[in-house]
Amino acid sequence: MAIRTLDVADGLADDGGVTALRTALPVVDLGTGHRTDAASLRDRLRRVAHEVGFFHLVGHGVPDELVDRVRTAARRLFALPQADKDAIAMVNSPHFRGYTRLGGELTGGRVDWREQIDIGPELAALDDPAEPYLRLQGPNQWPAALPELPAVIAEWDAALARVGRTLLRHWAVALGNPADVFDEAFAGTPATLIKIVRYPARAETSQGVGAHRDAGVLTLLLAEPGSGGLQVRTSDGVFIDVDPVPGAFIVNIGEMLEIATGGYLRATEHRVQVDPGRSGSERFSVPYFFNPRLDAAIPVLTLPDDLAAQARGVTADPSNDRIYSVYGRNAWKSRVRAHPDVAAAHGYV
Repeated sequence: MAIRTLDVADGLADDGGVTALRTALPVVDLGTGHRTDAASLRDRLRRVAHEVGFFHLVGHGVPDELVDRVRTAARRLFALPQADKDAIAMVNSPHFRGYTRLGGELTGGRVDWREQIDIGPELAALDDPAEPYLRLQGPNQWPAALPELPAVIAEWDAALARVGRTLLRHWAVALGNPADVFDEAFAGTPATLIKIVRYPARAETSQGVGAHRDAGVLTLLLAEPGSGGLQVRTSDGVFIDVDPVPGAFIVNIGEMLEIATGGYLRATEHRVQVDPGRSGSERFSVPYFFNPRLDAAIPVLTLPDDLAAQARGVTADPSNDRIYSVYGRNAWKSRVRAHPDVAAAHGYV
């Protein structure tokens, strides 16, 4: 299938082929569904998610003021003394929550060069969970010197969950299903995951984050304006650069939507590359992973005949692991693989 360059104003090939990217992703305006024609918006979302799997989302309704507060909180977090951050180290948490030092996470068995905090739903731990993945439920670790962080993150979670639910409803209808087909999987407390990430100005490895596909349903990424490094693998196996668009989230499909659509929507491999040994500007990003409940099985949709004929089937995990339809099982393998020190500290391996 031919590789074609995207026009930012349009973003999609009209010949039915797989569109690939060079330096720009398609741009989708979520507000058009309210202002003009919802059917046109749904068709565009379907085509973008099928042909590309990554896109910029504008018109999402998340206030600029909230975005600014999240970015400010991120900078304050990573400006804390190292001892304050280490006090909430993820290795202390049996639920894989908390702070990870530079070089403390693995992707594809190789070290990622970033520091971060992982935050999930604030829930009590289960005493004797029936499944290992239910150990992911539990409380967060918060830095004592940043008391405003929990409230900011709670507000961020609520705002982005609304965006995620809106996107899922549009995709459901665009794929010939009821708008609420995904609602049951997200009933109760969805197992969303929020990371606040810092890439330092100087790196010791080229791998900011290794090549991977996201284990959940979809990801909304708040990227630092003017930052580089995020790359997406095209259909011919070439990684291309993705540059942030002001005011937009970068959205990508996760493995759960690939399962739900028989591969009509495809989880796309991506990575972050950094220049080792060179000084530059540090940058921050906040990925929001919109996931169903840990025990929820994502529904498999019945697609219209014309769309079903274009479904490519569910691909194998790049690490030769199975992709599970129950989200918690997918999340568990991902967490244990990325943080073997945490898994070992709590007897999971």
